[in-house]
Amino acid sequence: MINFLNLKTINNQYEQELKDACARVIDSGWYIMGQELESFENEFASYCGIKHAIGVANGLDALILVIRAWKELGKIKEGDEVIVPANTYIASVLAITENNLIPVFVEPDPITYNLSVENVRLAISEKTKIILPVHLYGLISPMPELMEIAKEFDLLVLEDCAQAHGASISGKKAGTWGDAAGFSFYPGKNLGALGDAGAITTNDDELAEAIRAIRNYGSKIKYENLYTGVNSRLDEIQAAMLRVKLNYLDAETKRRQDIANRYRSEITNKIIQLPQWKDDANHVFHLFVIQIENRNEFQQYLSNHGIQTVIHYPIPPHKQKAYKQWEGVSLPLTEKMHEQVLSLPIDPTMNDEDVLTIIEKINGYKYK
Repeated sequence: MINFLNLKTINNQYEQELKDACARVIDSGWYIMGQELESFENEFASYCGIKHAIGVANGLDALILVIRAWKELGKIKEGDEVIVPANTYIASVLAITENNLIPVFVEPDPITYNLSVENVRLAISEKTKIILPVHLYGLISPMPELMEIAKEFDLLVLEDCAQAHGASISGKKAGTWGDAAGFSFYPGKNLGALGDAGAITTNDDELAEAIRAIRNYGSKIKYENLYTGVNSRLDEIQAAMLRVKLNYLDAETKRRQDIANRYRSEITNKIIQLPQWKDDANHVFHLFVIQIENRNEFQQYLSNHGIQTVIHYPIPPHKQKAYKQWEGVSLPLTEKMHEQVLSLPIDPTMNDEDVLTIIEKINGYKYK
């Protein structure tokens, strides 16, 4: 079986370093808000090329806390609108509704899966306050164009970088384009912890200060609470794990890019719609997502040949029972995508023989 993603194999590469990092935390006797977190925050901020990185409990909290902090600072208020791609994972939307703001679902670019600049412009109203681009599947959004729109209409930009660690345009990395960004370090991400973890990046000193307090019960000084905060802290063990794995992120990304380029150049089956991207951007390919009309049959065909695939995602947010108030919204392109998308294996530990097997089986598939 060619696994979709083998986390055990990935982490086994760094087994001794991870164990040493864990032992370092245990031996320190300090397990929350200590040196490992501070060091990781500094190292990740340096990697991204930004002033502040703030560790939080997970990627969803990262997005929630940015919006929450903007509310506390008086930049937005409940009922304001947030433009978000309709085809994203539900976490992007949950961050909006958790803060009692209104998501405005926008159809994506059909080729890149990311926000359509034209559709963003059409969706702006007097109540729009935030654009939330999602760098879906590790393909960075058209940030120069989106930032121009944000500047024109005086909008905040919150990047969802959960799948885009290290992606860039013209050398400027995801997480540094907008006013703030949220990252996830869920184990399956390109930079994955060994549990839940997340971070926020920003160059805004005031915002960073507010988020640091809100994540820690609303407190800067122990037992003094500025905000009605939450407990959303990246713990020392996960920070130590991430410090190890950050050292290898670029090498793993390079392997993902090599596999993606082979897929794009060597998969020739005409019934497969391959993702497209501009070569001036440095995409990191958290996922390699194709589209095919008879997805279920095709997925079973690959499974029969020992190739594991995953659907990201079978149901769009506006069709989820949790958001039944939007069930009548018509988003035909998004709905079609969610019926046809299929993610191929793009594990950085895959060997060339496995990549070739996948390509050959896909090219040999015939629609019955």
